[in-house]
Amino acid sequence: MKTHIWAARSVAAVSGVVLAGALLAPSAVAHSGPDPKGPGKHTSGKKTPAKKKPAKQAPAKPVVEEAQPGQVAGRKCVTTRDVASAVVDYSGSGLFETVFRSATDEQGHAFLNDSRNPGVWINLALVPGAPKCVYDTALSVTEENPGHLFITLLASNGTLHQATCTSTSSSPFSPANLATACAPGFTELPGTPV
Repeated sequence: MKTHIWAARSVAAVSGVVLAGALLAPSAVAHSGPDPKGPGKHTSGKKTPAKKKPAKQAPAKPVVEEAQPGQVAGRKCVTTRDVASAVVDYSGSGLFETVFRSATDEQGHAFLNDSRNPGVWINLALVPGAPKCVYDTALSVTEENPGHLFITLLASNGTLHQATCTSTSSSPFSPANLATACAPGFTELPGTPV
């Protein structure tokens, strides 16, 4: 009888150790994660030898090696898409109901569209002084003919850049005339809180 009690105590002690090990194992596995080199479900269970160097992955977007206006060295220009618009609503103007739109893409490029030139989006980098990495755009327009279109760009470094473009009812903005219409180009607004 003493032998059975001793055996029962030994089984209980071993069960406790196994249970403690089972409770500790999931946290260790969760910490380090599954072995990416381990066999998959479709394999026969044989492990492949580990590689000496992991494969290098190409960056999703280019990294800026040197600081450019609107960017920080070693960082990618990654932004969200943005849209802005302004419309001439003075019926006495030859520009009445002309809509100007601006947009940015995820790489920080800014574009302008003139509703009189449908489907044409002009890269604002054509205008001298435009920042390289644009986070946001804003537009406003005067009601005269010729009128003024004010384009404001928020650069990735937090500074604002503004260009004043002369708009006439006789010619819509295009890639050929935008730089001339917006001369001298974008200038940084002083005292921008960064």
